[in-house]
Amino acid sequence: MSEVVVAGAAGRMGGRVVACLAEAPDLQLAAALEAASHPAIGRDVGEVAGIGRHGVVISADAGAAITAGRTLVEFSVPEATLEHLKLAAARGARAVIGTTGFTAEQRKEIDRLATQVPIMLAPNMSVGVTLALKVLAIMAKALGDDYDVEITEIHHRFKKDAPSGTALRMAEVVAEALGRELSKVAVYGRQGITGERDPETIGILSLRSGDVVGEHTVSFGALGERLELTHRAHTRDTFARGAVRAARWIAGRPAGLYSMQDVLGLT
Repeated sequence: MSEVVVAGAAGRMGGRVVACLAEAPDLQLAAALEAASHPAIGRDVGEVAGIGRHGVVISADAGAAITAGRTLVEFSVPEATLEHLKLAAARGARAVIGTTGFTAEQRKEIDRLATQVPIMLAPNMSVGVTLALKVLAIMAKALGDDYDVEITEIHHRFKKDAPSGTALRMAEVVAEALGRELSKVAVYGRQGITGERDPETIGILSLRSGDVVGEHTVSFGALGERLELTHRAHTRDTFARGAVRAARWIAGRPAGLYSMQDVLGLT
C-alpha cells in the first residue's frame, strides 16, 4: 500500500482529495499538512473534510511528513509547494502537484527538482480537461491561422490567481500548435478603442462569480462560423479523483516532470 501526504489538507481541494483517498483501498493517507497559522492545525483531517474521524491530525511539520517512498499530493500556494518539493527531492519522495500561479522562475526550479524525483504537475487534474488539451492541439492545427482564438474561464469568487492555470495551459497548447509564442500574442482582456483584432493574438478573459467550480471555453472564430470546446466542472471531486489516479500512477516512476496526459497514456 502506497502512503500519501496531502498538503493544503484543510482547503477546498485538499478536503476532497482526503475524501477520495478514503475510498482508495490501495492508498493510505499518512499525513496531512497546512500552514502553521491555519485554524485547522491539530484537528482530525477527516472531521475537517466532513467524512468523519480519520485518525490523522493536520500538522505544519512538513519535515516529519514528507519522507522517502511517500507521495506528496499538493493543492496550496506556490511558495509552500516549492518548499515541500525541495523536501521531497532531498528525501526521495514523489509528488503530484495541482497548485497554480507559479512564476517563470518557480517553474524553472520545479524543472530542476524533477531531475531528482518524479513530479506530476498539472493545473487541472480532470480527466475531461486532460483529453480536451489533446483535442485542442488537433483543432488548432487543423483550423490554422484563419480562425481567431479566444479563451474564457469562470471560477468562484475565492480563487486567488487569474487567469486560471488551466486557461493558460489551454492557451499554451493552442499557441504551440499554431507556431506562436504565447508571451508575445496573449491579450488578457480588452478595454477602450483597441482597433481591429490582430489575427495573431490569443485572447484570455477571466470571470469570477459565486461558487463556480470551473468552466473553460476555447472559441475558434472565422468569418461565417465559430467552433467552441467547453469543459464544465460540476464538483471538485473530478479534480480530486484525477489527483488520486495520478498518485497511484506515479509510484515507481523514474525522476522526471510528468503531466496528466502521461497519467492517461495520451503522450
